[in-house]
Amino acid sequence: MLTHTRELWNEARGCSVFITGGTGFFGMWLLESFAYINDALGLGMRAVVLSRDPKAFAAKAPHLTSRSDIELIPGDVRSFKFPEGKFAFVVHAATEASVKLNDEAPHEMFDAIVAGTRHVLDFAAQAGVEKFLLTSSGAVYGKQPSSLSHVGEDYMGAPDTVLSGSAYGEGKRVAEHMCCVHARQHGYETKIARCFAFVGPHLPLDTHFAIGNFIRDAMQGGRIQIGGDGTPTRSYLYASDLTIWLWTLLFRGSTGRAYNVGSGEDLSIKQLAKTVSATLGKHSAVRTAQKIDATRPLSRYVPAVGRALSELDLRMHITLEDGIRKTAAWNGWKPADGTS
Repeated sequence: MLTHTRELWNEARGCSVFITGGTGFFGMWLLESFAYINDALGLGMRAVVLSRDPKAFAAKAPHLTSRSDIELIPGDVRSFKFPEGKFAFVVHAATEASVKLNDEAPHEMFDAIVAGTRHVLDFAAQAGVEKFLLTSSGAVYGKQPSSLSHVGEDYMGAPDTVLSGSAYGEGKRVAEHMCCVHARQHGYETKIARCFAFVGPHLPLDTHFAIGNFIRDAMQGGRIQIGGDGTPTRSYLYASDLTIWLWTLLFRGSTGRAYNVGSGEDLSIKQLAKTVSATLGKHSAVRTAQKIDATRPLSRYVPAVGRALSELDLRMHITLEDGIRKTAAWNGWKPADGTS
């Protein structure tokens, strides 16, 4: 991460960054990289991180919370007390990306995204922010047409507003609009990262993330169970590449512009399960819960990433197989030959 972002950091020397969502999957990688790069380059930066439960995070990551350059403040993203002082940079990564919440309490999901973004923007105006990064989602495109292999930033699709399950995608669409309007009104730069699917340490292995569940199953040596028919198409970017992309977007992305963040190397869920099994050397059986229905349109969720490549030279450095191995190793897996 340092190798591919070294030239970005000079403008951040001695500055403060405010991070929401700093204790989740994205946030852990942002904070780990912040700490390492701050030390390696002697930047003298500080990060203030919003957390709903600082004590729990301190127990989870004492090596981060004990640092003098990282401060946790408690609060909900919709109502936290503004920290004092100037913050040159804001990374708004707080999102309750929960399928359960989206299904059972869509209004709560929508409100958390929209009201939370409004509150963070109010803080950004007070803090004199210079650059603002919103982590949005590929969900803003709605259902990707089966005829479209990779969805680009210029695709004008959207979530279906009459479906309660669209709360997450609609919330992110509103958040993007709010950020761009607010930035123009207050004279700072805003950048939007439309994030897709990822793999890496800190990714839960027991929730709705298919690749995490497959890695768990393969590590346990059991059968890999696919809930559907295995045909949906996805792609996965390793977390260190994700982090490189996010920091690059913050510092170098064009203001008022959205960038897809993810891998363009697509494969089916069944192919993913087989790849996980083969990569970890477990040769687990792969089973699907449903038979393939040839009349049903193919489900796709894969980004076109040409904009990030052509404008910012962002690319994938870690292969899917290496990402799977690194994630499994962090969770205790050891290869049969004993190598790391």
